[in-house]
Amino acid sequence: MIDVEYPLAAIRLEDSPDPYVRFAPLLPLSQGRLPAASYTPLVHASRLGRRLGLTSLYLKNETVLPTGTTKDRMGAVSVAYLHECGVRDFCASSTGNSSTAFAHAIRAFPDMRLYLFTAEQFVTRVQHAEHAQVRHFGLRDATFVEAAAFAGVYAARHGHASESGFFNPGRREGLKLAFLEASEQAPRPIDWYVQSVSSAMGVYGAYKGARELHGMGRLARLPRLLCVQQESCAPMARAFADGAEAIGPQHRVARPTGIAEAILRGDPTRAYPHIRRIVTESGGGFAVVSEVDIREARRLAEDLEGLSPCFSASAAVAGLIRAAEDGGVDRDALVVINLTGSDRNGPPPARIEWLDRTGDGWSAAGAASDLSDRA
Repeated sequence: MIDVEYPLAAIRLEDSPDPYVRFAPLLPLSQGRLPAASYTPLVHASRLGRRLGLTSLYLKNETVLPTGTTKDRMGAVSVAYLHECGVRDFCASSTGNSSTAFAHAIRAFPDMRLYLFTAEQFVTRVQHAEHAQVRHFGLRDATFVEAAAFAGVYAARHGHASESGFFNPGRREGLKLAFLEASEQAPRPIDWYVQSVSSAMGVYGAYKGARELHGMGRLARLPRLLCVQQESCAPMARAFADGAEAIGPQHRVARPTGIAEAILRGDPTRAYPHIRRIVTESGGGFAVVSEVDIREARRLAEDLEGLSPCFSASAAVAGLIRAAEDGGVDRDALVVINLTGSDRNGPPPARIEWLDRTGDGWSAAGAASDLSDRA
């Protein structure tokens, strides 16, 4: 685990409406090769707030980003960071949002090449990968954890960089931008920051950003963190409820299922201790929500606020609803829910190189095949 530290006493933020320019001194880049961008909206959800008995509920609407997900921030900063580190070819894996963001962001660096590894159930969630800089492998009947592990194996065999997910500091540094923006958009300091999580790298980034603003004297206090998982795949939440310092076999989910697809990570063993530490330090916690809870939360966001978050983002709304109903959130607390993404309705990937499970790993299933022929 490596974190990037900045000379906070010497930092002066840029006067710019572009978050990549405004917060450039708090990003791990020296060349500044990032796309032009704007702050995403922080919506005062007054109608939903009244429904829950909360006076200051805000929704950070990350669904307006180019690929419809907060992971665009991760993709932009991460790819630039890897490029500055000398990386030209790298392997990555995700449940769809990070891979899509990487495939979108890498176009800004024509000398780079991306190798994506996707478990079969998530293949249709990968978009923006239909160009020459991306080679996309689908692993039949694989879990996310297996696909991510094989990405590392492939990288080692072929001399590519293994992008490392949660442990790539460029990811966490990019994802903190949602909180940095919200801290300036909110009318007063944020009391609760709520997000759906798998490895929780976005929450880790948000809390790091909060500590940096606090160290610069720009934030009066740190937020409490509420991490939300779907009950069918809630290894972090279960471990936290048990008071466990590490994920145990009883917490892992071998083959997770659920409607909150972006957060179906059944084994966050390596990331959990770091998340447990910051959630505990913040005085926050975890919430576990059902499919019924998630669907109702999405309906409320649509009917009351005119926003349509995906089921994974809606899980965060459901978690806050549960916390409010249980009396865990003060009526006048300023709460920010990160709506991390929306449904992407574009076409599925046209061509996938399928890999089949073998006795000692994975092997090519033959020539690239058209996914639509299998539908």
